[in-house]
Amino acid sequence: MESSILAKLGFDPAYIFLFLIALIIILFVLYVNLSLKYDRLKNSYGAFMKGKNGKNLEESILDRFVEIDTLAKITKQNRQEVKECSRKFNNTLQKVGIVKYDAFNEMGGKLSFAIAILDGKNNGYIMNAMHSREGCYTYMKEIVGGESYVELSEEESEALDRAIFSEAYDMEVKDTID
Repeated sequence: MESSILAKLGFDPAYIFLFLIALIIILFVLYVNLSLKYDRLKNSYGAFMKGKNGKNLEESILDRFVEIDTLAKITKQNRQEVKECSRKFNNTLQKVGIVKYDAFNEMGGKLSFAIAILDGKNNGYIMNAMHSREGCYTYMKEIVGGESYVELSEEESEALDRAIFSEAYDMEVKDTID
């Protein structure tokens, strides 16, 4: 029994049959893949909704929003407090430079010293303690903006420079230690 329609097409009906079988196999593979994805989604949804109805889920989400708002307020407050601490820290004595030296040739051991103590704006003091056989003499000079109104000795100037450039000095010391 031959069909006149298939004879007019000019190719063997077996090709159509093979094409339909391949199409069925491809559709079956796609169906299995889709079915597996659906099962995974169903399991995930079941785990997500376990013990919750729509109202409980809504309350849960709203609670999370409240927590996020609270965390945002705390973060804003913490930022303000850090800025305030940073501003206050600039006014604390935080830079130190010290130079030990022999004030008089008669003494050994570098018992004299000049120490500069500055804040973040390079304001502070230089203390110079000169040790001799007769006693120890201590002098204090005020520093404003990294400058002194009174002339500084060589050791005091070096101590001031070490304090002002203490970060660079610390790096140089670390480099020589390593």
